[in-house]
Amino acid sequence: MISRVLVANRSEIALRVIRTARDLGITSIAVYADSDRDAQFVTEADEAYALGGTAYAETYMNADKLLDVAARSHADAVHPGYGFLSEIPGFAQAVLDAGIVWIGPSPQVLDALGDKIKARRLAESVDVAPVAGISGPVTSRTLVDDFVAANGYPIVTKKADGGGGRGITVMESDEDLDLFFAAHGHETDGFFVERFIRTARHVETQCARDSHGSFAVISTRDCSVQRRNQKLIEEAPAPALPEGVEETLVDWSRRLFEAVGYVGLGTCEFLVEGDGRVSFLEVNPRLQVEHTVSEEVTGLDLVEQQLRIASGEPMAEAPAPRAHSFEFRITCEDPASGMIPSTGTVTRLRWPLGHGVRIESGINEGVTVTPDFDPMLAKLVVTAPTREAAIARARRALAELDIKGVATPAALYSSVVALDEFSPHVPSTRWFEDSILPRLSDPGAAAELGVRPAAPSQPAGPPAQAEERATFVVELDGRRMELTVPRTMFAGAGQAHHRGVQPLRGGARARSDARSGELVDPTGMVNSQIQAIVVRVCVETGQRVSRGDLLVVLESMKMESYVHAPYDGTVADIAVTGGQNVSAFQPLVRVTRAGETAKENQ
Repeated sequence: MISRVLVANRSEIALRVIRTARDLGITSIAVYADSDRDAQFVTEADEAYALGGTAYAETYMNADKLLDVAARSHADAVHPGYGFLSEIPGFAQAVLDAGIVWIGPSPQVLDALGDKIKARRLAESVDVAPVAGISGPVTSRTLVDDFVAANGYPIVTKKADGGGGRGITVMESDEDLDLFFAAHGHETDGFFVERFIRTARHVETQCARDSHGSFAVISTRDCSVQRRNQKLIEEAPAPALPEGVEETLVDWSRRLFEAVGYVGLGTCEFLVEGDGRVSFLEVNPRLQVEHTVSEEVTGLDLVEQQLRIASGEPMAEAPAPRAHSFEFRITCEDPASGMIPSTGTVTRLRWPLGHGVRIESGINEGVTVTPDFDPMLAKLVVTAPTREAAIARARRALAELDIKGVATPAALYSSVVALDEFSPHVPSTRWFEDSILPRLSDPGAAAELGVRPAAPSQPAGPPAQAEERATFVVELDGRRMELTVPRTMFAGAGQAHHRGVQPLRGGARARSDARSGELVDPTGMVNSQIQAIVVRVCVETGQRVSRGDLLVVLESMKMESYVHAPYDGTVADIAVTGGQNVSAFQPLVRVTRAGETAKENQ
C-alpha cells in the first residue's frame, strides 16, 4: 500500500490530491516554487520541500529536483496531477527506476498515446475512426497542399506532442499555410494535419482500467464551451447525444484502453457531429481538470481510485450518473479585454456556498496572481438533479462569487448558460468563440452578458526572479542543521516585499501601431500584447525585415500567436529566447525603422 505520496504539481490540483491522501491516511509531500511558498497546497501538505526558483523549467518541470525530493522525503509514490510532467514517459520511467510507484499509466502507454500521430495510428489499428487527416508528420508543403486539394479548407495543424489543446492552429486559406511554414521553418515534422469540423461537439469519456483487466466509462462529459481550444465550461453527463453515440463512445474507449494495456485513469476525447458521426481526437493519459463533474454525478473520488489502482487493488464499480454537474473554470482573464490574462492581488475573495456547490481552489485572499503559471484560479462545480436545475443553481452560485483585484469571467459564464442557444446543449466547439466573443466588442451586447467595460490596462510586473536566500547553521534539539530562508524575512518593520511595475524602454508607454496592430514603444521595441510562452524567435540581431515579417511566435492559452514587424527596418535588439515566459507589455524585439538606420549610418 502507498503510504507517502509526493505531489509533483501545484495549486488546486495539488491541494485536491493532498486532501484525498489525508482522507486515506496517506502522508502527502508537496513541492513548491518560490512564489508558491505560502500557497494553501503547501501549508496543507504534511511535508513541503522548496524547489528553488520561479520558472517552469527550474521548478515543476525539473525532473532531477523532483526525484531528489522524492528520495529525500522517502516518498513511495509520485502523483503528477495534470500538466507539467504528467505525460512525460521519461519522468515516469525515472520514478519507477527509483523504486517508486508512478500514479498513472506506464511509460510505454504514455509513449504510445502522448504522441498524437502514434495515437491516430493506434486508433486506426483497432477500428476507431479518427478525424480525417494525415496520420503522419508534415514533411513538406506539398503533402499539406495535396490534403487541402482533396478535402478543402478549413484544416487544422496540431503538434504531435501537444495534448490538452496545445499547439493547435486553424488554417482557412493558403495565406494561413504560408504563415505556418514561415513560423516553423524546417520543424514542421513535429505537426500533423486534420480536417477542421466547425459544427461538432467535444465529448469525452472518463475511463478507468485496473491491473485485473476491469474497464469502465465512469461518465461522459461535454466540453464544447471553449476558447482557443481551452475548455471553459464542462458538464457531465454529456446531454442530448444522438441515438447510439454513447454506445459507440464506450466501445471505442474500451478498444483504445485494451489495445495498449492501459492501467489507471484517463480520458478519451471525440468530436460528435449533429448527425451522430463520431471521430476520435486523442487519449489524455492522466487526470483531467474537469474530472470533478464525473465525481459529482457518480459519487466516486477519482483520485482515490488512482491511488487504489496504482496499489494493485481492483477499481470500484462505477454507478450510473445520478445528476447533472457543471464545472466553471474561474480564470484571471478579463472578458472586457478579449479574455486576456490579467495579474494583480486578490483583495477580496468570497466563495459561494449552499447545497450542490463545490470549490476547487488554489488561492486565498491577499494572494498575488503572477504571469508565471497558468491563469486558472479555481474551479466552481455545481450539481443538481437535472440540467435545468443545475443551470439555475450555477447562476446563483456565480452571482455569489466575489473576487476583487483580478478580472474573471464569472459574470459572463452566468449569462452564457442562461442563453437559449445553450439549451439543450452547447451547439459546437466554435460557438463561444464565433458567437459570444464578438458580442463583447459591442458595449450594449457586452452589458447584456454581464461584462463591464475594461479598466485602463497597465503593464504587468516583470517576470519573477529567483529569491535571494541566506543560509545559517542552527541547532534543533541539539542536532546541527542548516536553515535557508529568503533574505526578505529580514526586511525592516513595515516594509513590504513586492514586485514593481516594469517600465517600458525609455520610460514611455507602448502604443498599438495603427498599421500593424503591434505594441511598439517610441524606441521601436515591439512588446507582447499577452501573457505567453515564447515558442520561437524567428529573426536575428542585425537582420533586415519588412513590415509584416514574422518576428516571434508566442503560445498563450494553448494557441499560437504571431508577432510581426511593424514597419521596414533592422532588428536591433532581441530581448527574449525560446521557452521563456513573458507577461503582457514585456519587450520582445526592437526594430529600428529603415530611415532611422540610414540616418545613423551617415
